[in-house]
Amino acid sequence: MELVRAIGAWPAGERDAAMARVEALGLTPSLVDQAGALRPGGTEAVLEVVNAQYGGILADSASVLVVCRQWVRRADGTVVGGGTTVDVRLRRARPKWTVTALHPARPGPPSATPSTAAKRVLATGPRIELPPAADADVRSGAVHDSVLEALLELAEKHRMAVSVLRSGHPLNVFGTDRPSDHPRGRAVDVWRIDGRPVVDPATPRHLVESFMRAAAAAGSYNVGGPVRLSGGAPGQFFSDDTHRDHVHMGFRT
Repeated sequence: MELVRAIGAWPAGERDAAMARVEALGLTPSLVDQAGALRPGGTEAVLEVVNAQYGGILADSASVLVVCRQWVRRADGTVVGGGTTVDVRLRRARPKWTVTALHPARPGPPSATPSTAAKRVLATGPRIELPPAADADVRSGAVHDSVLEALLELAEKHRMAVSVLRSGHPLNVFGTDRPSDHPRGRAVDVWRIDGRPVVDPATPRHLVESFMRAAAAAGSYNVGGPVRLSGGAPGQFFSDDTHRDHVHMGFRT
C-alpha cells in the first residue's frame, strides 16, 4: 500500500519525484513505469486505499489487490475523481517481502447499450458499493448479467462493498494455469458485508456464512470465503488462505 501511495499521490510540483519516493521505500524505481492509471496527468493528487485483499498467496509469492480512489488537480485548477485497482505482485525476501511487478486495472470503455441489470446495479447506491475499477467494469458491459443479478438479489438483504469484478484481478487462478472467472466477467469479490469487513475477527461468523449460502442460492457455483461450509453441490463451497479476507462468487455464464 505504501508503494501505491508513493506513486499515486503527490504534492503540487512533485509528480515527477515518484521514482525517488519509490526508491526511498527500498523498492525498484522502475516500478513507476508499470503504474498505468495511477499516473494520470495533473499538478497534484491525493489517494485513498479503500481495501487491500489477497489475489493469491503461496509460500514464496503473492498477489495483493490494492483498491484505491484518487483525486487529481488539473492544470486549470479543477479536481477530478477517479481511481483504480492494482494487482501488486510480491516475492518472499529478507527482511520482508518485496514488490516485483504492478498490474493496474484496465477496464474497457463504457458501453453504449448497458444491460438492464447493469443500470440497476449502478443505481443501487450504497447497497452495492463499487470502487472505481469495478464501477467501470459494469459500465463497460463486460460483466455478465448472472453476476449483476446475483448482486441485486443479495442487496435485497445486505449492504456489500465490492473489491474486484473483472479488471485488476490476475488472469489465472494464482499459482496455476487455470483461467480465473474474474477477467471473463464471471466473478465478484466482496470484502465488507453490512459494514463489517470479512477479515475482521469481530465480524460474526454467522453473517459471513449466511452471505455465502445466499450467494450460492443466487446462482454462484463457486463460493469461497474464510470458512468452509458444508452442503451445496459438490465443490460449491471452498476456503483457503487467499480467501480469508473476502467472499468470492463465481458464475458459469
